Amino acid sequence: MANLSKAQRLVLPQLLHLLLPAVLTSIALFGISRYSCNVASLSWSVRALAALFSVPVYHASRVHLKYRAHTHKAAALGAVLPPLWQGSSVGNWDIMQRVGDAFENGFLSDEFFEAFTNIGPTYNFYAMWGHNFCTIDAAAIKSILVLDFEKWNKGEQFDSYVHSLLGFGVFNADGELWRHHRSMTRPFFSRQRITDFELLGRHSDAIVDKIKERTREGFPVDLQDLFARLTMDCSSELFLGSCMNTIHCTLPYPHYAPQELRMRPRDSSEEFMSAFQAAQIAVCNRTRLTWIWPWFEFFKDKTAGSMKTVHAYMEPIIQNAVRSSTKMATTDAAATGCNDVGEDESLLDYLVKHTKDPVVIRDEMLNIMVAGRDTTGATLSIAMYFLSQYADVLRRLRAEVMDIVGPTAYPTYEHIRRMKYLRAVLNETMRLYPAVPWNLRFPTQDIVLPNSEVNAKPWFIPAGSSMSFSVHCMHRRTDYWGPDAEEFDPDRFLDERLQKYPLKNPFIFLPFNAGPRICLGQQFAYNKMSFVVIRLLQNFDGFFLQQDAVEPALLPRPEWAGLPGRKGKEQFWPKSHLTTYSAGGLWMTVSEEQRGGI
Repeated sequence: MANLSKAQRLVLPQLLHLLLPAVLTSIALFGISRYSCNVASLSWSVRALAALFSVPVYHASRVHLKYRAHTHKAAALGAVLPPLWQGSSVGNWDIMQRVGDAFENGFLSDEFFEAFTNIGPTYNFYAMWGHNFCTIDAAAIKSILVLDFEKWNKGEQFDSYVHSLLGFGVFNADGELWRHHRSMTRPFFSRQRITDFELLGRHSDAIVDKIKERTREGFPVDLQDLFARLTMDCSSELFLGSCMNTIHCTLPYPHYAPQELRMRPRDSSEEFMSAFQAAQIAVCNRTRLTWIWPWFEFFKDKTAGSMKTVHAYMEPIIQNAVRSSTKMATTDAAATGCNDVGEDESLLDYLVKHTKDPVVIRDEMLNIMVAGRDTTGATLSIAMYFLSQYADVLRRLRAEVMDIVGPTAYPTYEHIRRMKYLRAVLNETMRLYPAVPWNLRFPTQDIVLPNSEVNAKPWFIPAGSSMSFSVHCMHRRTDYWGPDAEEFDPDRFLDERLQKYPLKNPFIFLPFNAGPRICLGQQFAYNKMSFVVIRLLQNFDGFFLQQDAVEPALLPRPEWAGLPGRKGKEQFWPKSHLTTYSAGGLWMTVSEEQRGGI
């Protein structure tokens, strides 16, 4: 078993369970034939058919009896099972295909949002004979994340999806292991560290220079790519102790640029970022296939090639840190306690004081890189998209920047704290497009979950079933956010709607999760995003989306135009792997600020 892949180790017991009825039927027929002439006279072909037929009969009966048992258990608790999202094929395979097609070719969460609209805010996507519950009920999500936190885990199934990407890191850990990871990273989000803006100043100036350089060349710049580089460089310097310097590599050119510009060699750090994204997409595909995903990767792990590139990039950095730590161990151990965090110590430095296992260190660093890079990069990209589409919002936000910070000064923590409209713009961006649109938990025991429907019984959730919740869909509910829930309007976080909706029910707005697993870097993310937006608005007074720079196949579908909601008006194609992103990038040109007024 040691040489088997993760998928193969998962498939073999599934295969045994699948074929067990046929094996038992064959054994039973053989045994009975020794005492019964009627059975003994049966041909081998008839016995084979009986054994084969026993497989669907057994499993269909098992599924039916299991569902009935859950129904009776729910009734005994005064609850009910959520309604089914019922397809027309065996195992709801037709729905799984629709979801897969929507993931590849549809608008973000569209297929699921339609199901929530037609079925209700909590339903059972009964895929491949397993409970896969989905909810956008704030009361249910509050119970999962806070009230019954100890009864919900990421679980073995979630770990099977993401282990090849995240290993034993904090995002797929549970119990004491999760608490240990959490305690190690918490000191690196202290106020002193998250308000040290020198690092942000250097990297923000670098992206401003890159935008100006590309503008002088006469080409648009992909802000999504640029922000990914910015957040990668910030995260690597903060957590690894050494900057990847991806901002200083040559930026991509639009598809219509001359071939000699587009066919440039890629730096190793760019290979790392590309491979990391490809691995995330492969992992996301697994979640859509539920427990049967190993059958599709039995002969080849679809993350293996990408993760080989990722590990090859990370290993020299980690090995160097381990060697340096070993040399310094004798002197530093006497001077400081092992659990103390030095003022200039990186997370990597801190980790190697506790373990010399490069795999453990690598896994933890990759988890932090996902959190530090993809989430803030996604929000920054879409925030700038909205500023390019809503000129009145841009003018008002620039006025706030000039009034509080001025045209050239670096923003301080106090400046950012005073900028209410900037915070509203970021919040509204994360409401419509949260960086992590979906999340997943597994109950460790039978759960009775709140049901917010009027005069309705609570939901019964059997132990071991999966529960997905979508903040992306929840953030668009008109009963939570009003009739204009699909509109981009930062004022909803400033006017009477703030008191009427999110302050009245805080669990309708969860861009950073909630409860014990709430994002440790929430305030750091706000500071980083605010700082970058301020520096951009100090240097540029206009941002103009250039759809012609996007590969035509990655533009929003023409048939979406005019449809209700964001789908009918968006000028980019929102998609997701573990986090939200724009297909084909967000290409823009800018107009530079003319000093002397706005």
